[in-house]
Amino acid sequence: LDEQKSPRESLAEQQSRIPPRPGTDRAMAQPARPAHGLTVLLGQQQRPEINGNFVLSFGKETLQTTAVTPQFQKNVDYVDFIYLNILEKKVLNNSEVSVQYLCSKPCIVSLEAVASSEFRTGVPVYRRRWKDEKNLYVSRTRQVHLKFPNIMVYRDDYIIRNSIIVHSVILYAWISHRSASNYGDEQNEDYQAAVAKNYTFLEAVPPFERPYKDHKVCLQWGADYLWMLQANRIPQCPHETDGVHVLEFIYASSGEKTGIVKKFEQFENRELETVRQHQVDYPMFTISIWLYLLHHCEKDLCGILYFIDSKEMYGTPAVFLNEEGYVHIQMHLMRGDDLAVKTSFSLPLKQWFRLDLSFKGGQIEVSSVGKNLKRHHHQSFTEDFYYDDTAGYFVLGGSGYVNGIEAFFGPVKYYRLNVLETEQISNPLHDKDTVEQIELYYERCMDIQEIVYDYRYIVRQGEKTHRSCYYENYYLELIHKYGEKSKCDAFMWGKELREKYHTLFKLLQEMDFSSPDVVEVGRRIFEKVVKGLSSANGLSNLGSSVPLLVDSSCCGYHKASYFLAVIFETGLGVPVDRIKGLLYSLVGAQGNERLSVMNLGYKHYQGINNYPLDLELSYAYYSNIAIKTSLDQHNIKGEQAFVETIRLMDDELLKAQTKENGDVFMWLKHEATRGNAAAQQRLAQMLFWGQQGVAKNPEAAVEWYAKGAIETEDPVLIYDYAIVLFKQNQMCDLRLLFSFPKGLPQAVNGLGWYYHNFKRDYKKAAKHWLLAEELGNPDASYNLGVLYLDGIYPGVPGRNQTVAARYFYKAAQGGHIEGTLRCSLYYITGNMEDFPRDPEKAVIWAKHIAEKNGYLGHVIRKALNAYLELSWHEALLHYILAAETGIEVSQSNLAHICEERPDLARKYLATDCVWRYYNFSVSQVNAPSFAYLKMGDFYYYGYQNQSRDLELSMRMYAQAALEGDSQGFFNLALVMEEGNSIPSYILDHLEIDQALHSSNTSLLQELYYRCWNNSNQETISPCSLALLYFYMRVLWNNVLHSTLIYFMGTFLLSILVAFAVQSFQSLSGKYVP
Repeated sequence: LDEQKSPRESLAEQQSRIPPRPGTDRAMAQPARPAHGLTVLLGQQQRPEINGNFVLSFGKETLQTTAVTPQFQKNVDYVDFIYLNILEKKVLNNSEVSVQYLCSKPCIVSLEAVASSEFRTGVPVYRRRWKDEKNLYVSRTRQVHLKFPNIMVYRDDYIIRNSIIVHSVILYAWISHRSASNYGDEQNEDYQAAVAKNYTFLEAVPPFERPYKDHKVCLQWGADYLWMLQANRIPQCPHETDGVHVLEFIYASSGEKTGIVKKFEQFENRELETVRQHQVDYPMFTISIWLYLLHHCEKDLCGILYFIDSKEMYGTPAVFLNEEGYVHIQMHLMRGDDLAVKTSFSLPLKQWFRLDLSFKGGQIEVSSVGKNLKRHHHQSFTEDFYYDDTAGYFVLGGSGYVNGIEAFFGPVKYYRLNVLETEQISNPLHDKDTVEQIELYYERCMDIQEIVYDYRYIVRQGEKTHRSCYYENYYLELIHKYGEKSKCDAFMWGKELREKYHTLFKLLQEMDFSSPDVVEVGRRIFEKVVKGLSSANGLSNLGSSVPLLVDSSCCGYHKASYFLAVIFETGLGVPVDRIKGLLYSLVGAQGNERLSVMNLGYKHYQGINNYPLDLELSYAYYSNIAIKTSLDQHNIKGEQAFVETIRLMDDELLKAQTKENGDVFMWLKHEATRGNAAAQQRLAQMLFWGQQGVAKNPEAAVEWYAKGAIETEDPVLIYDYAIVLFKQNQMCDLRLLFSFPKGLPQAVNGLGWYYHNFKRDYKKAAKHWLLAEELGNPDASYNLGVLYLDGIYPGVPGRNQTVAARYFYKAAQGGHIEGTLRCSLYYITGNMEDFPRDPEKAVIWAKHIAEKNGYLGHVIRKALNAYLELSWHEALLHYILAAETGIEVSQSNLAHICEERPDLARKYLATDCVWRYYNFSVSQVNAPSFAYLKMGDFYYYGYQNQSRDLELSMRMYAQAALEGDSQGFFNLALVMEEGNSIPSYILDHLEIDQALHSSNTSLLQELYYRCWNNSNQETISPCSLALLYFYMRVLWNNVLHSTLIYFMGTFLLSILVAFAVQSFQSLSGKYVP
């Protein structure tokens, strides 16, 4: 039933109370209901009445007969009318309606039923008409049986497959005159041209209240059986609405080129999807965004929310912020080009507000609403644009195309099919405690920054005054240069402010203000605090250090923000405060502190510590650090170290750790000086990346690379040396380049890089990269992908993103950082055919790269060095900082320290350290087997306040077994020995065939065998002893149940009885007289 497009009503009638005629374009219109009963008279003529409320009628009316009518005088003026009377208002098949009418001329009486659903209006579903040429001036009544389509009146069955939900049905009736002059011609029988008309409403019956239809046919047995299986099963429609929560938790946008990616699929609900498709050419949607804006855009435009289509082009809408704080809205128009408009109002800074954007056809409305939901600004634009929200993806914040805004995003709601006024939008600002804490934090920070600025200005002004005094006095100049620095002893601030920030004023007096800015002041405060915390018993002073860390954070040094987040979330030296922990995590992440960003990414990935599970939000954080990881590796500055997996339980690795004055390093240096190529390479790697406890020193590394390349002519050292020079934008000796052996993959890749970067010879570059790619070099795979992506691959016109993506994927499988980043982006957007959208896989790949960040490695290295030096307080502090970012090795190491020093953990941590971090560890994809065994023991015995859970214990043991740990199989066997059964899903997980091992004996044998098979078979292990003992028990049980044992028992019993009888007889013979 197609929706009619052309209107049949006049403008005057559309404005009247008469409901729209079938086929009008007033979609979703709700007609006014009749005022009285089931019979309504509409039109300009009035119903004739005699004696009050009685209708003029002559003779007796029957069902289908005409009343006997006397002849009236021709000058009597009669008015045509028509009435509808229905006993049962419901839409049923063969419903009966009584039509009463009077014609003053030959006429045609018409009936038409029009149905409307959510996405179609004015669809005719029943028509009936008849002529009346003889019975003029007589009131007649005719009974009509309405017949509706089956899908409107019956339930679904094997033949009627798709019943529809009808919202309203209107039954129209009207009379049209036929003139005698053109009696045989088609006349205008339209409702609007009728001389008399009427309508009434019918009540639609819900689909599951309708009867089944008797089709009077016999189904085949198979079809009848299939139908009976589902006949009484009511399908559960998915609860689906056009209102979508794009973001429900606060997101800290640091202004980087990363943001939240959301992709919308087609509606599962057929009615909603039909509406969406109809609105592609006439968009109707609303977006509501809560923001706490810190700065306007520093350069060009910054992304708030925008749509990227399947061709990676900006679509509609694209909402940006400019340098002046105005909202810039870009649209893709119906005619194919783009248009941008700008609001006349700017967005406020450092206060929560809601930005509402509504799009209706070509009309755009933008509103700014405060926390009290009072509208501050409103503006409208009019442009026709194209919109399909399934043909691409949305981005909140930044992306590879534009930087994001520096702000906190609050809840974001998107109404896909409706235009709503400000008062109608349901998008409350949740988590009001955190919202208020953010406002209070920045209010405090404004005070602190103002104090620092003013204090710095006063000190510098004093220095200028002093300098003018000793300008020509050499002695005073030396005192100024080498003596105590200037400070301000007399404060101009009030007593209340000095008492409120007394720790800050005290530190400012001790600080040198010759050059530092506000961030530098924060760094110095932070370093002083960390120095105190890292000392012996330093954690005991943690409570008094919190105000100083707050001051450092407010000065813009956000390492302090992350310290505060960890302190309050874990209860390190202070009571646990989740709200403050979240506050400083968000503040640190907004300030681009790497550990804070990773902390939020990890918490949203796992959905722990009251952080909601949100993969898109987790990806926004992890991708930020993943991109920085690639850049940080090329930056020789900063406190970075190589991220190494060193477990505190691994004594061999711990012994290999060294320093510049350590035995291992000194021995390597000695061998390298003697010309040992392997020692030179290892020494250079340790210095270049900061590995094995050695501080990062790229300059010294280059010297060792050069020495090894020139003196030993080792191909690996030659390659490393050339690449180091390339990365530092230096040209190396071409003889080194072309001395690479042809079989060395990385060397061949280096030659391709040389031709690409320095010679711009893409043909030779591609030739070398293809050869290196065949040899298994992931760098070459990535470089080939770049050629295809940039459209410069020799002989291939234009860009080819599909082929490029395949090369990137191959590079990612080889561990290439940039290739992995590209693939994670493909998985989160779902815009590539070979990469269906998979947010979880995108997060895992981005997390894998982010965890290689050198700044994180520096924290882990400090924790390990402190542990090796038995500096327990410093080790505990830095391992907590690393563990809260989601680094598994730090989590298991921290749990080990808490087991090793339980007194330290109980004294300074409000949370159960061992349980918390082993639990975090087993939630990771790369968890070690011993962590699963630990958690399995905790669940088996019941750890402290945790209740005993045998099933979870077996799950942990099974996971350890899957990791190849024989102890996992051994523990599962012991659990069975105690009379417990292993759930079938765990056996399936272990790939144990339950049909082959249906008995407990067979299952135990399989577990013990796998235990022995996964252990060291060259030595006697607990598994081998357990397996031997099991076989002995089986053998003994078999012997006990054999027929031989019954025979031997009977034989021995017979001998015993015979011996007893004989003894009795011999004793009896002695006493015979």
